[in-house]
Parts: sequence; structure tokens; C-alpha cells
Amino acid sequence: MSLAEELRAALARGHARQPRLLAGDVPEAAEGTPAAVLVPVVDRPEPTVILTQRPETLRQHAGQISFPGGRIEPDDADPIAAALREAEEEIGLPRSRVEVIGVADLYVTVTGFQVTPVVGVLPPDLPLSPHPGEVADLFEAPLRYLLDPAHQQVRTAVFRGRERTYYEIDWQGRRIWGATAAMIVNLSRRLELP
Repeated sequence: MSLAEELRAALARGHARQPRLLAGDVPEAAEGTPAAVLVPVVDRPEPTVILTQRPETLRQHAGQISFPGGRIEPDDADPIAAALREAEEEIGLPRSRVEVIGVADLYVTVTGFQVTPVVGVLPPDLPLSPHPGEVADLFEAPLRYLLDPAHQQVRTAVFRGRERTYYEIDWQGRRIWGATAAMIVNLSRRLELP
């Protein structure tokens, strides 16, 4: 069974049940800006996930680790098209090289984005080129490491006068936290991998 077939089956099994998922950073937000991210899984003997680090100069999310993605534009047919477009713009990932597996669970960010994660598989060692205005760096982390609940640490912080909890995953000194970590946690609860 190929990695794509394995992930597709795992996502289908996960959608057939009701795991306890994280609703978002602002669960009371009824409306928000539709967005999509690509969870790009690299087909290696030990599959990895490509993550990006935002430049420190950005107004929002400066320096944060994230998936390639962004706002769904009027010309995008759906969240899948938006995620593929954004990945091509941000890291030079050709849309034609991504085998889309499916969508994971919607996540609402503290900044009001309603984010649809799109899971896709791509071949290894594609020549990617990060857009310097949007991506300072990109790296790969093992899929199984990210999905392992032992690496998903719960943290607390005061935000807008309230104590909030969030997840954080450390990979080789890189701090994956906030919405990106929450989407990874949801994916780990949704996917039924052997």
C-alpha cells in the first residue's frame, strides 16, 4: 500500500468516528475569514511534513512555524485549490506534484481565520524555493513524531486578559505552537494509522 493510500484510508477511518477535537482558539467566533493550509507529507521511507518559518518582519505571526497556506481568494474553487495555490506561492511547490488525500477538521484561529487543513502527499526532494517575503525557512519533521501525543505538550499563557491553554511541539529546537500545533493535534486524533 502506498503512503497516499495509507493516509487516505486512515483519514476515512477517522472521519467515520468522533474523536475529541480542538475547536479553535476562539470557539465562540461564528464568522471569520475562510483560509486553507496544506499539510504537505513527503513520501519518504519515514514520511515527513514540510513546515515553514515566517520572517521576523511580518506584521502578523512573525517568526512562527506554520503550514503553507492563507486566505481563500474569490478565484479559488474550494479550500483545496486555495491550499495548493498558497503552497505554490509560498514555497514553490508545483500543484501537479501534490496528491491530495483529503481535508481535515476546520480550525478557528485567534485572529479570526477559519482554517481548513488539506492533507497531500508529494515526492521527496522536490526543488522548493521559499518566497522571501513570506517564508524565512522551511524544514521537514517526521510525521510520526508530530502525531505522537507524547510530543504534544500543553502550555498556558495569558492572552487578552485570560489564561489560555495551547499545544506546543518541539522539533530539534523549533517551537511549533498555536494554531499549527493544534491542527497537528487534531490530525493525530483524526487519523487512524496502523
